[in-house]
Amino acid sequence: MLDPQYLLGDEEMQQFIAEGYLTLKSSLPASLHQDVYQRTEEVFAKEGNPGNNILPRIPALQQVFDDPVVRGALTSVVGEDYVMHAHRHCHINRAGSEGGGWHKDSYWGYRKVRYHRNRWVMIFYYPQDVTLENGPTAVMPGTHYYNGRADDEQDERHLPVLGEAGTCTLVHFDLWHRAMPNSTEANRYMMKFQFTRLSEPTQPTWNIQAPGWPANGSVPSSKHRVVWSRIWDWHAGAQNRAEADGQIEQLIESLNGTLEQRLAATDALGRLGEKAAPALDALLGALGDEAEPVRLNAAYALAGVGAAAIGPLIAALDDEREPVREHAAYALGAVGEEAVDALVAALGDERAHVRGFAAYALGDMGARAGTAAAVALSALNDDPDTWVRRNVAEALGTIELNPDASVPALAALLADEDDQVRFNAAYALAHFGPTAAAATDALAVALSDENRYVQGHSTAALQQIGTPEAQGVLLHHLTAARWCPITTKETTF
Repeated sequence: MLDPQYLLGDEEMQQFIAEGYLTLKSSLPASLHQDVYQRTEEVFAKEGNPGNNILPRIPALQQVFDDPVVRGALTSVVGEDYVMHAHRHCHINRAGSEGGGWHKDSYWGYRKVRYHRNRWVMIFYYPQDVTLENGPTAVMPGTHYYNGRADDEQDERHLPVLGEAGTCTLVHFDLWHRAMPNSTEANRYMMKFQFTRLSEPTQPTWNIQAPGWPANGSVPSSKHRVVWSRIWDWHAGAQNRAEADGQIEQLIESLNGTLEQRLAATDALGRLGEKAAPALDALLGALGDEAEPVRLNAAYALAGVGAAAIGPLIAALDDEREPVREHAAYALGAVGEEAVDALVAALGDERAHVRGFAAYALGDMGARAGTAAAVALSALNDDPDTWVRRNVAEALGTIELNPDASVPALAALLADEDDQVRFNAAYALAHFGPTAAAATDALAVALSDENRYVQGHSTAALQQIGTPEAQGVLLHHLTAARWCPITTKETTF
């Protein structure tokens, strides 16, 4: 049982939602981090990078993720039943390195609509002190909501992550980051582990004090309050819209102004909720703004308008511009239950991009999408378009309703020709826990899949199902797959 004192507070939660990262200090002794560093040096020198096998190769790392400081932060952000993802990696920033370029982590080369809601996070663990000299990770706060970068780098904030050995940084999966140059004579290591949410929030899982987004807090910027407040409410298991009053005509006029004016206007309109309905056409136009931050605010402002925005947003799923389609999907997902019927109808559209974005938006709602949506999505498990099937598989997991329809559909998708469809299906089944028991045989087959993440997600699903049959299948597989951490080429027996 985790002591509640280790859960995040409001200011820490506010920082993570707005800026996409939070630095944690492990409570473990310095000797453990020293040992991890030395063992890592030995492994790299003798064997090279162990990749996904870094944890079984250096089992002491598990103590980092069992640390109540780390567990408390993960519980606060991705729920009490979060799981460690099958992908993990040790990043080496070698002595004298020039560092790396800015990037978002990919989904192993696959196309995916990135979540704004916190369902997928990373921990960056550093077994040595991290200073400006030895090549820290740098982050761009707030960029987890953006696909692209600013036109002018001067408009971005670049911050190094510094700290003593044992420092852990909790990072939204989609945050822009990079390795900085290492001017020292020692290697700098960073262990990257990923964690995912298995259930949608119904109540706060942090030490909440404020009922809504704090008006005054630790976040230095205010340009996306409309977005941050909706994410905060989602974490709290609530749905709030209207918060303020404003001069609609002046705000509409500002949508033709400078970037700063457009950002402020879309944010202010978003905080009006349904009262912003007179600005509907102007906000729809802002979905196509050249600046992604404006498009982001416009999407959440349209979500706040509610029912009046649903029809135009459904139409925008077929816009010729991909960013407009994507932000329309974000808006529809944030609308919630009122948009379900229209999105279910859109699942029958002849155009694959409309079906795919409709599936994403329904999945982004979680259980609010309802059982009818789960049934309609299940019927698309043989959709001719690969991207649609990927979104269908993932959406069935986040909605997590009607296992009589969803579980057979996901079991069938475990045999799909596309790797990402298969590992999305396996991970979706993990969300269902014991109610996915009917998929045990299909998951047993998937344990031998040629894709490592299908295998990994299938082990997670069987663990969550937890029936004697599922445990038997899993133990049989893990007995053969077990890694001995003390066996090397020098000591083979």
